[in-house]
Amino acid sequence: MTTRSWAEPWKIKVVEPIKMTDRRDRERAIRDAGYNTFLLRSEDVYIDLLTDSGTSAMSDRQWAGMMLGDEAYAGSRNYYHLERAVRDHYGYEHLIPTHQGRGAEHILSRILITPGDHVAGNMYFTTTRAHQELAGATFHDVIIAEAHDPASEHPFKGNVDLGKLGALVDEVGAARMPYLSIAATVNMAGGQPISLANLRAVYEFAHSRGIRVILDATRAVENAWFVQQREPGQRDRTVAEILLDMCRYSDGATMSGKKDSLVNIGGWLALRDEKLAEKARNLVVVFEGLHTYGGMAGRDMEAMAIGIEESVQEDHVRSRIGQVLYLGQKLMDAGVPVVRPIGGHAVFLDAAATLQHLPRERFPAQALAAALYVESGVRAMERGTVSSGRDPRTGVNRTPKLELVRLTIPRRVYTQAHMDVTAESVIEVFRKRDQVAGLEFTYEPEYLRFFQARFQPVGAPGIFGEAAMAGAAAGA
Repeated sequence: MTTRSWAEPWKIKVVEPIKMTDRRDRERAIRDAGYNTFLLRSEDVYIDLLTDSGTSAMSDRQWAGMMLGDEAYAGSRNYYHLERAVRDHYGYEHLIPTHQGRGAEHILSRILITPGDHVAGNMYFTTTRAHQELAGATFHDVIIAEAHDPASEHPFKGNVDLGKLGALVDEVGAARMPYLSIAATVNMAGGQPISLANLRAVYEFAHSRGIRVILDATRAVENAWFVQQREPGQRDRTVAEILLDMCRYSDGATMSGKKDSLVNIGGWLALRDEKLAEKARNLVVVFEGLHTYGGMAGRDMEAMAIGIEESVQEDHVRSRIGQVLYLGQKLMDAGVPVVRPIGGHAVFLDAAATLQHLPRERFPAQALAAALYVESGVRAMERGTVSSGRDPRTGVNRTPKLELVRLTIPRRVYTQAHMDVTAESVIEVFRKRDQVAGLEFTYEPEYLRFFQARFQPVGAPGIFGEAAMAGAAAGA
């Protein structure tokens, strides 16, 4: 049987020109950015795979909806459109809009955590854990062991290990666990999904002990697609049906609309408990804005409401994840170490396996992301030791088992040809991997250091070239 080709379920109406810079310019740009891809100017980037957060292309319907923005300070009609979309597709009764996902994480941590509490989850996420720790909690990873093995082909590496969770509850006591933080999908594990069966079991376990379950629903639509494709008995259900079912096994959710919901800004906190929702509404007025806009313009709420409707369409989800799988398969065919199976929003390069000559204290993932930019103009993101930060008690670098570089695919932005160029670029860096030098800090922020930290090469600059040598000489 011949496999038919497939194409994106959209056609291009507006284009944004991009251009390739030359290598000397890229060497200079990465040096000036302190070898941190977050600090590059976007005009110096050819194919931007830093993140899928707020970088997706909106549809004609979304752009048209923005013209219907009701910018009233209170009671905007767009808020009620968004509230209805969240209720219809996620099933939560109470909606508190925020400027983006971390605003929701902040409000949630404020209303639920007291100092000394413990929050368990299926692997940490950077901003989520930061807000939990700033509120006085300790985060505990209770994800299954397979999630820490990039070569494992487990179909649901986002699953919670109920044995680990039970042991933690016995150790610290359910009364000191205000909620479980459950991500769907799990970003730091490689965009890996949690199964519907596991989510149900976690919910039942938690509720039997009086513990809430809060879902990180940022990429829950993609998780629902994996459930449809991989979980027995789910193939004949729609992504929209599965998404609603997933949310039933939670007491609320935080959401960055900048991912699944196809908008450039915005997020929300949703809760089932009316009293908790009132606390959240009271705090959102302090930190974000009035409870009927929460840091978003009316036009942005309208675009998100429409984006939610579009996000659960079968053709859209199939194409979105299909493009990620396409890139991942090309890299696997070339022997490049990546997290398997390929996740929902990105292909994750295994930097530790690629740069085996670099110890973890030389930040292999940070170095690999910088090297890829120098080689090709493709911007990716470190997800390893730098992102993991330091233990707040000891000040020692956390060293996660996964040392990854994330090639994050924005939705409806790039074509398959861009994926071909990206694959060729990664393969070329992999071929030259012994030339990638390690890095050391020259500046380290206190919080979420991966956003603004600066580095310099250690020893011979190798792939970083003449600009790195010039920078080292100037520093000396």
